[in-house]
Amino acid sequence: MSSALLGVVMLLQAGAATPHPPDRWFGADKVKHFLTSFFVQSVTYSATRATGAPHGTSIAAASAATAVVGIGKEVYDRRSYGVFSYRDLTWDAAGAGLATLMLQRTVR
Repeated sequence: MSSALLGVVMLLQAGAATPHPPDRWFGADKVKHFLTSFFVQSVTYSATRATGAPHGTSIAAASAATAVVGIGKEVYDRRSYGVFSYRDLTWDAAGAGLATLMLQRTVR
């Protein structure tokens, strides 16, 4: 009887502990984070400028929107998969930062 109980406990533990892949600094997922944040930053900036908002306000709104999307994705990942990646957020910030740098150079 005790060996059967031990077998059941081992099966339950094996199913509950699903290992997560390592969170690497480079990979397809990081490129997606970078490009998505670049896109969100650029589109939000353009949309706010189209409403007549000044450059600084548009940059701030775009940065806030990009941060909400990036952090929201990580909260979703944490709830769904048990993983919150600060490395993903770093790539989000890099994408938003490059978009901002490029937008600074296009102001007329």
